[in-house]
Amino acid sequence: MSRRELLASGAAGALALALAGCGGGLDAVKSGSTRGSTWSGEGGDLEVASGANLIARTELAPAVPLGKPLATLGHLTDAHVMDSESPARVPFLSQLGQPFNSTFRPQEALTAQVMDGAVRAIDALHPDAVIQGGDLIDNAQENELTRGLALLAGDRVDPSSGARRYHGVQEAGDADPFYYRPDIDAPRYPGLLAAATGRFHAPGLKAPWYPVLGDHDLLVQGILTPTSLTDRLARGNRAVWRLPTGLKAPPGAESLASAAPDGLPDPGLFEPLIRQLLTAPSVEVPADSSRRELGAATVVAQLRRAASLPRAGGLLDYTFDVGDSLRVIVLDLVRRAGGSDGLVHAGQGAWLSRQLARAGNRWVLVVTHQPLTNSVGGSGLLALLDRHPRVVAVLSGHTHKNRIEPRRNRAGGYWLISTASLIDYPQQARALRLHETADGGVALQTWMLDHVPAALGDISRELSYLDAQGGRPQGFAGAPHDRNVTLFKAAPG
Repeated sequence: MSRRELLASGAAGALALALAGCGGGLDAVKSGSTRGSTWSGEGGDLEVASGANLIARTELAPAVPLGKPLATLGHLTDAHVMDSESPARVPFLSQLGQPFNSTFRPQEALTAQVMDGAVRAIDALHPDAVIQGGDLIDNAQENELTRGLALLAGDRVDPSSGARRYHGVQEAGDADPFYYRPDIDAPRYPGLLAAATGRFHAPGLKAPWYPVLGDHDLLVQGILTPTSLTDRLARGNRAVWRLPTGLKAPPGAESLASAAPDGLPDPGLFEPLIRQLLTAPSVEVPADSSRRELGAATVVAQLRRAASLPRAGGLLDYTFDVGDSLRVIVLDLVRRAGGSDGLVHAGQGAWLSRQLARAGNRWVLVVTHQPLTNSVGGSGLLALLDRHPRVVAVLSGHTHKNRIEPRRNRAGGYWLISTASLIDYPQQARALRLHETADGGVALQTWMLDHVPAALGDISRELSYLDAQGGRPQGFAGAPHDRNVTLFKAAPG
């Protein structure tokens, strides 16, 4: 069964909710907070459902009365703001299955609109600060970074590239049965691609925001260091849409896939596939110099400048305080030599140790893109955090999955929190609110935020739900105890 047929097989019921038919349901989810209501597919169709109360999680400390709030944060990660028309993309690899299935998604032309809805949901939260958790963009391209920063800052957003009309694998004239074409395939949305490439003005984040570096921000497909070859492909006028005859996944590729659903730990597995672009049959597409691939130093400098962070070295490591009670420590684990998994760089352990000491009596939140638990050298940093009694949580993205686990240690433990992506179902961000507690400890309340209703954003959510290779069948939404919870931590001994 082709991907197109799989989408069509689930379309009739899931799209029955059609945007105008949601009535009061859309009003209920307009803030995005899943504490009031959310979107659910438990009955087989995607529909508005009741929200979820906060579940008390007491693995590290008993539940006690909450005191005053100390800080409110938003965590918006893995937006993958994408140039879906770029010749540097390899959508045909998705036909090989895991770990290449994320090289094409039926909703991929709508990433800018989804992020805009997520920003609006976070603005409704009125946070003290927002963490942009990495993979802001998808393919290390200049035009993608321009869009992503415009969505965060509040500016005019142009989702098109090459020419004013969409020109890619989802256009109606593409006969490949694998790709979903919204103008003629179920669920039918005539004119969707024209709307998806239309310019709009984004309101932007109202609170200060802080970037975390992700593999897709620096690496082609989140795997390869940009080269003159990949840059030439990105800016050129030839694109490969068809799976080259005889091309197969390298032996053992599935078993070597990283914990991320959209990358490989070893760039050597991907390089031969990229070289296929030089000889494979191609189609002519409009060239675009704004698809230029950016070097690591340029991306880091632009993120620092956009977030008003001081210049400092080649890594995006820094700290910031939220009020008088919380210090946030941001670590950059991206491999400059390629590969999607995290890597602890030389000197980061010593730097982290100094930042923990300087935190004093503040509570500490550590933020990375790739989880430390599956990063090379991550176990050493976790052991360092294990000795610090004021670490509340380590927050990450990358896996596209909601997950919360306790990490027990003699210092009282802390929580390992992963947030879902905006590109795969359930397309959610996360709210976090730190409270002091009656016994001198803290409680971290966290709940999910749906991107707020808008025509194109809701279509993207529906397509991500229907995607047979996407986040719904892979369980990216997580269990109830991974989403809306109160996480207790005792006072330091």
